[in-house]
Amino acid sequence: QVQLVESGGGLVQAGGSLRLSCAASGRTFSSYAMGWFRQAPGKEREFVAVITSSGGSTAYGESVKGRFTISRDNAKNTVYLQMNSLKPEDTAVYYCGRTRVVTTSNIHLATSPIYYGSWGQGTQVTVSS
Repeated sequence: QVQLVESGGGLVQAGGSLRLSCAASGRTFSSYAMGWFRQAPGKEREFVAVITSSGGSTAYGESVKGRFTISRDNAKNTVYLQMNSLKPEDTAVYYCGRTRVVTTSNIHLATSPIYYGSWGQGTQVTVSS
């Protein structure tokens, strides 16, 4: 059973930056696309970003385009989310997930959490105004 462990969350002022990490156990990390979602209290889980298994393709939610960058290091079994120009509305629990379904040719599927088979426990990001 794979384990995904997020880290790097915290409290930051608006306009600041954070880098989230998601470390995966196991030897099949490079076979999966990896995504980041977030969930604020009382709201549905929202797609943030995805990166394909090789790292060759990425996609972002509209609300974070131009501010967030997803990357991965397959040698370290880790996916990252660099978050810049943070806003109070970015406050949420951030989750990473993995999926075998999403590839470059169907990356639009990445926006739905139903295609992800495993999730981490989440890390809290709080942006103060």
